[in-house]
Amino acid sequence: MLLTGTFPRVIDEKQRIAIPKRLRDAFKTDDGPEVLFLAPGTDESLLIYTEASFSRLADQLAASSPTGQDVRAFSRLFFSQAERLELDRQGRMRVPAELVRHASLDKDAVLVGVRDHLELWDQSKWDAYVVREKEQFDQTAERAFRGP
Repeated sequence: MLLTGTFPRVIDEKQRIAIPKRLRDAFKTDDGPEVLFLAPGTDESLLIYTEASFSRLADQLAASSPTGQDVRAFSRLFFSQAERLELDRQGRMRVPAELVRHASLDKDAVLVGVRDHLELWDQSKWDAYVVREKEQFDQTAERAFRGP
């Protein structure tokens, strides 16, 4: 599954956010609605993974040295704050208060498709990030596609 696009959203008073139908349809499995995992991300964002994508991420991390200080610290912080979620009948998920604080979420938010996961950002933080990074898009692209 390849997730792309930018989706402005509103977080309601119960800290719920509606997932657009296009994305909900992409998350469906033969067994029904997909289980999602919500976890802290970088740059004050939140990450939303399907169960399969979250498992692949965990496997990738497990392949790293378990005794490495960065691996231990990241694993502790990331997995201890990750939440297993299911969407309600209206296609909404509730964002736990701790993760709302992590991402400094306010009423206006944005969902961003990033290959195998979604990112949830506060709208103003996303807008500032885009302005800052767009200025160096060509250089970033060159570095991203440069071989190891």
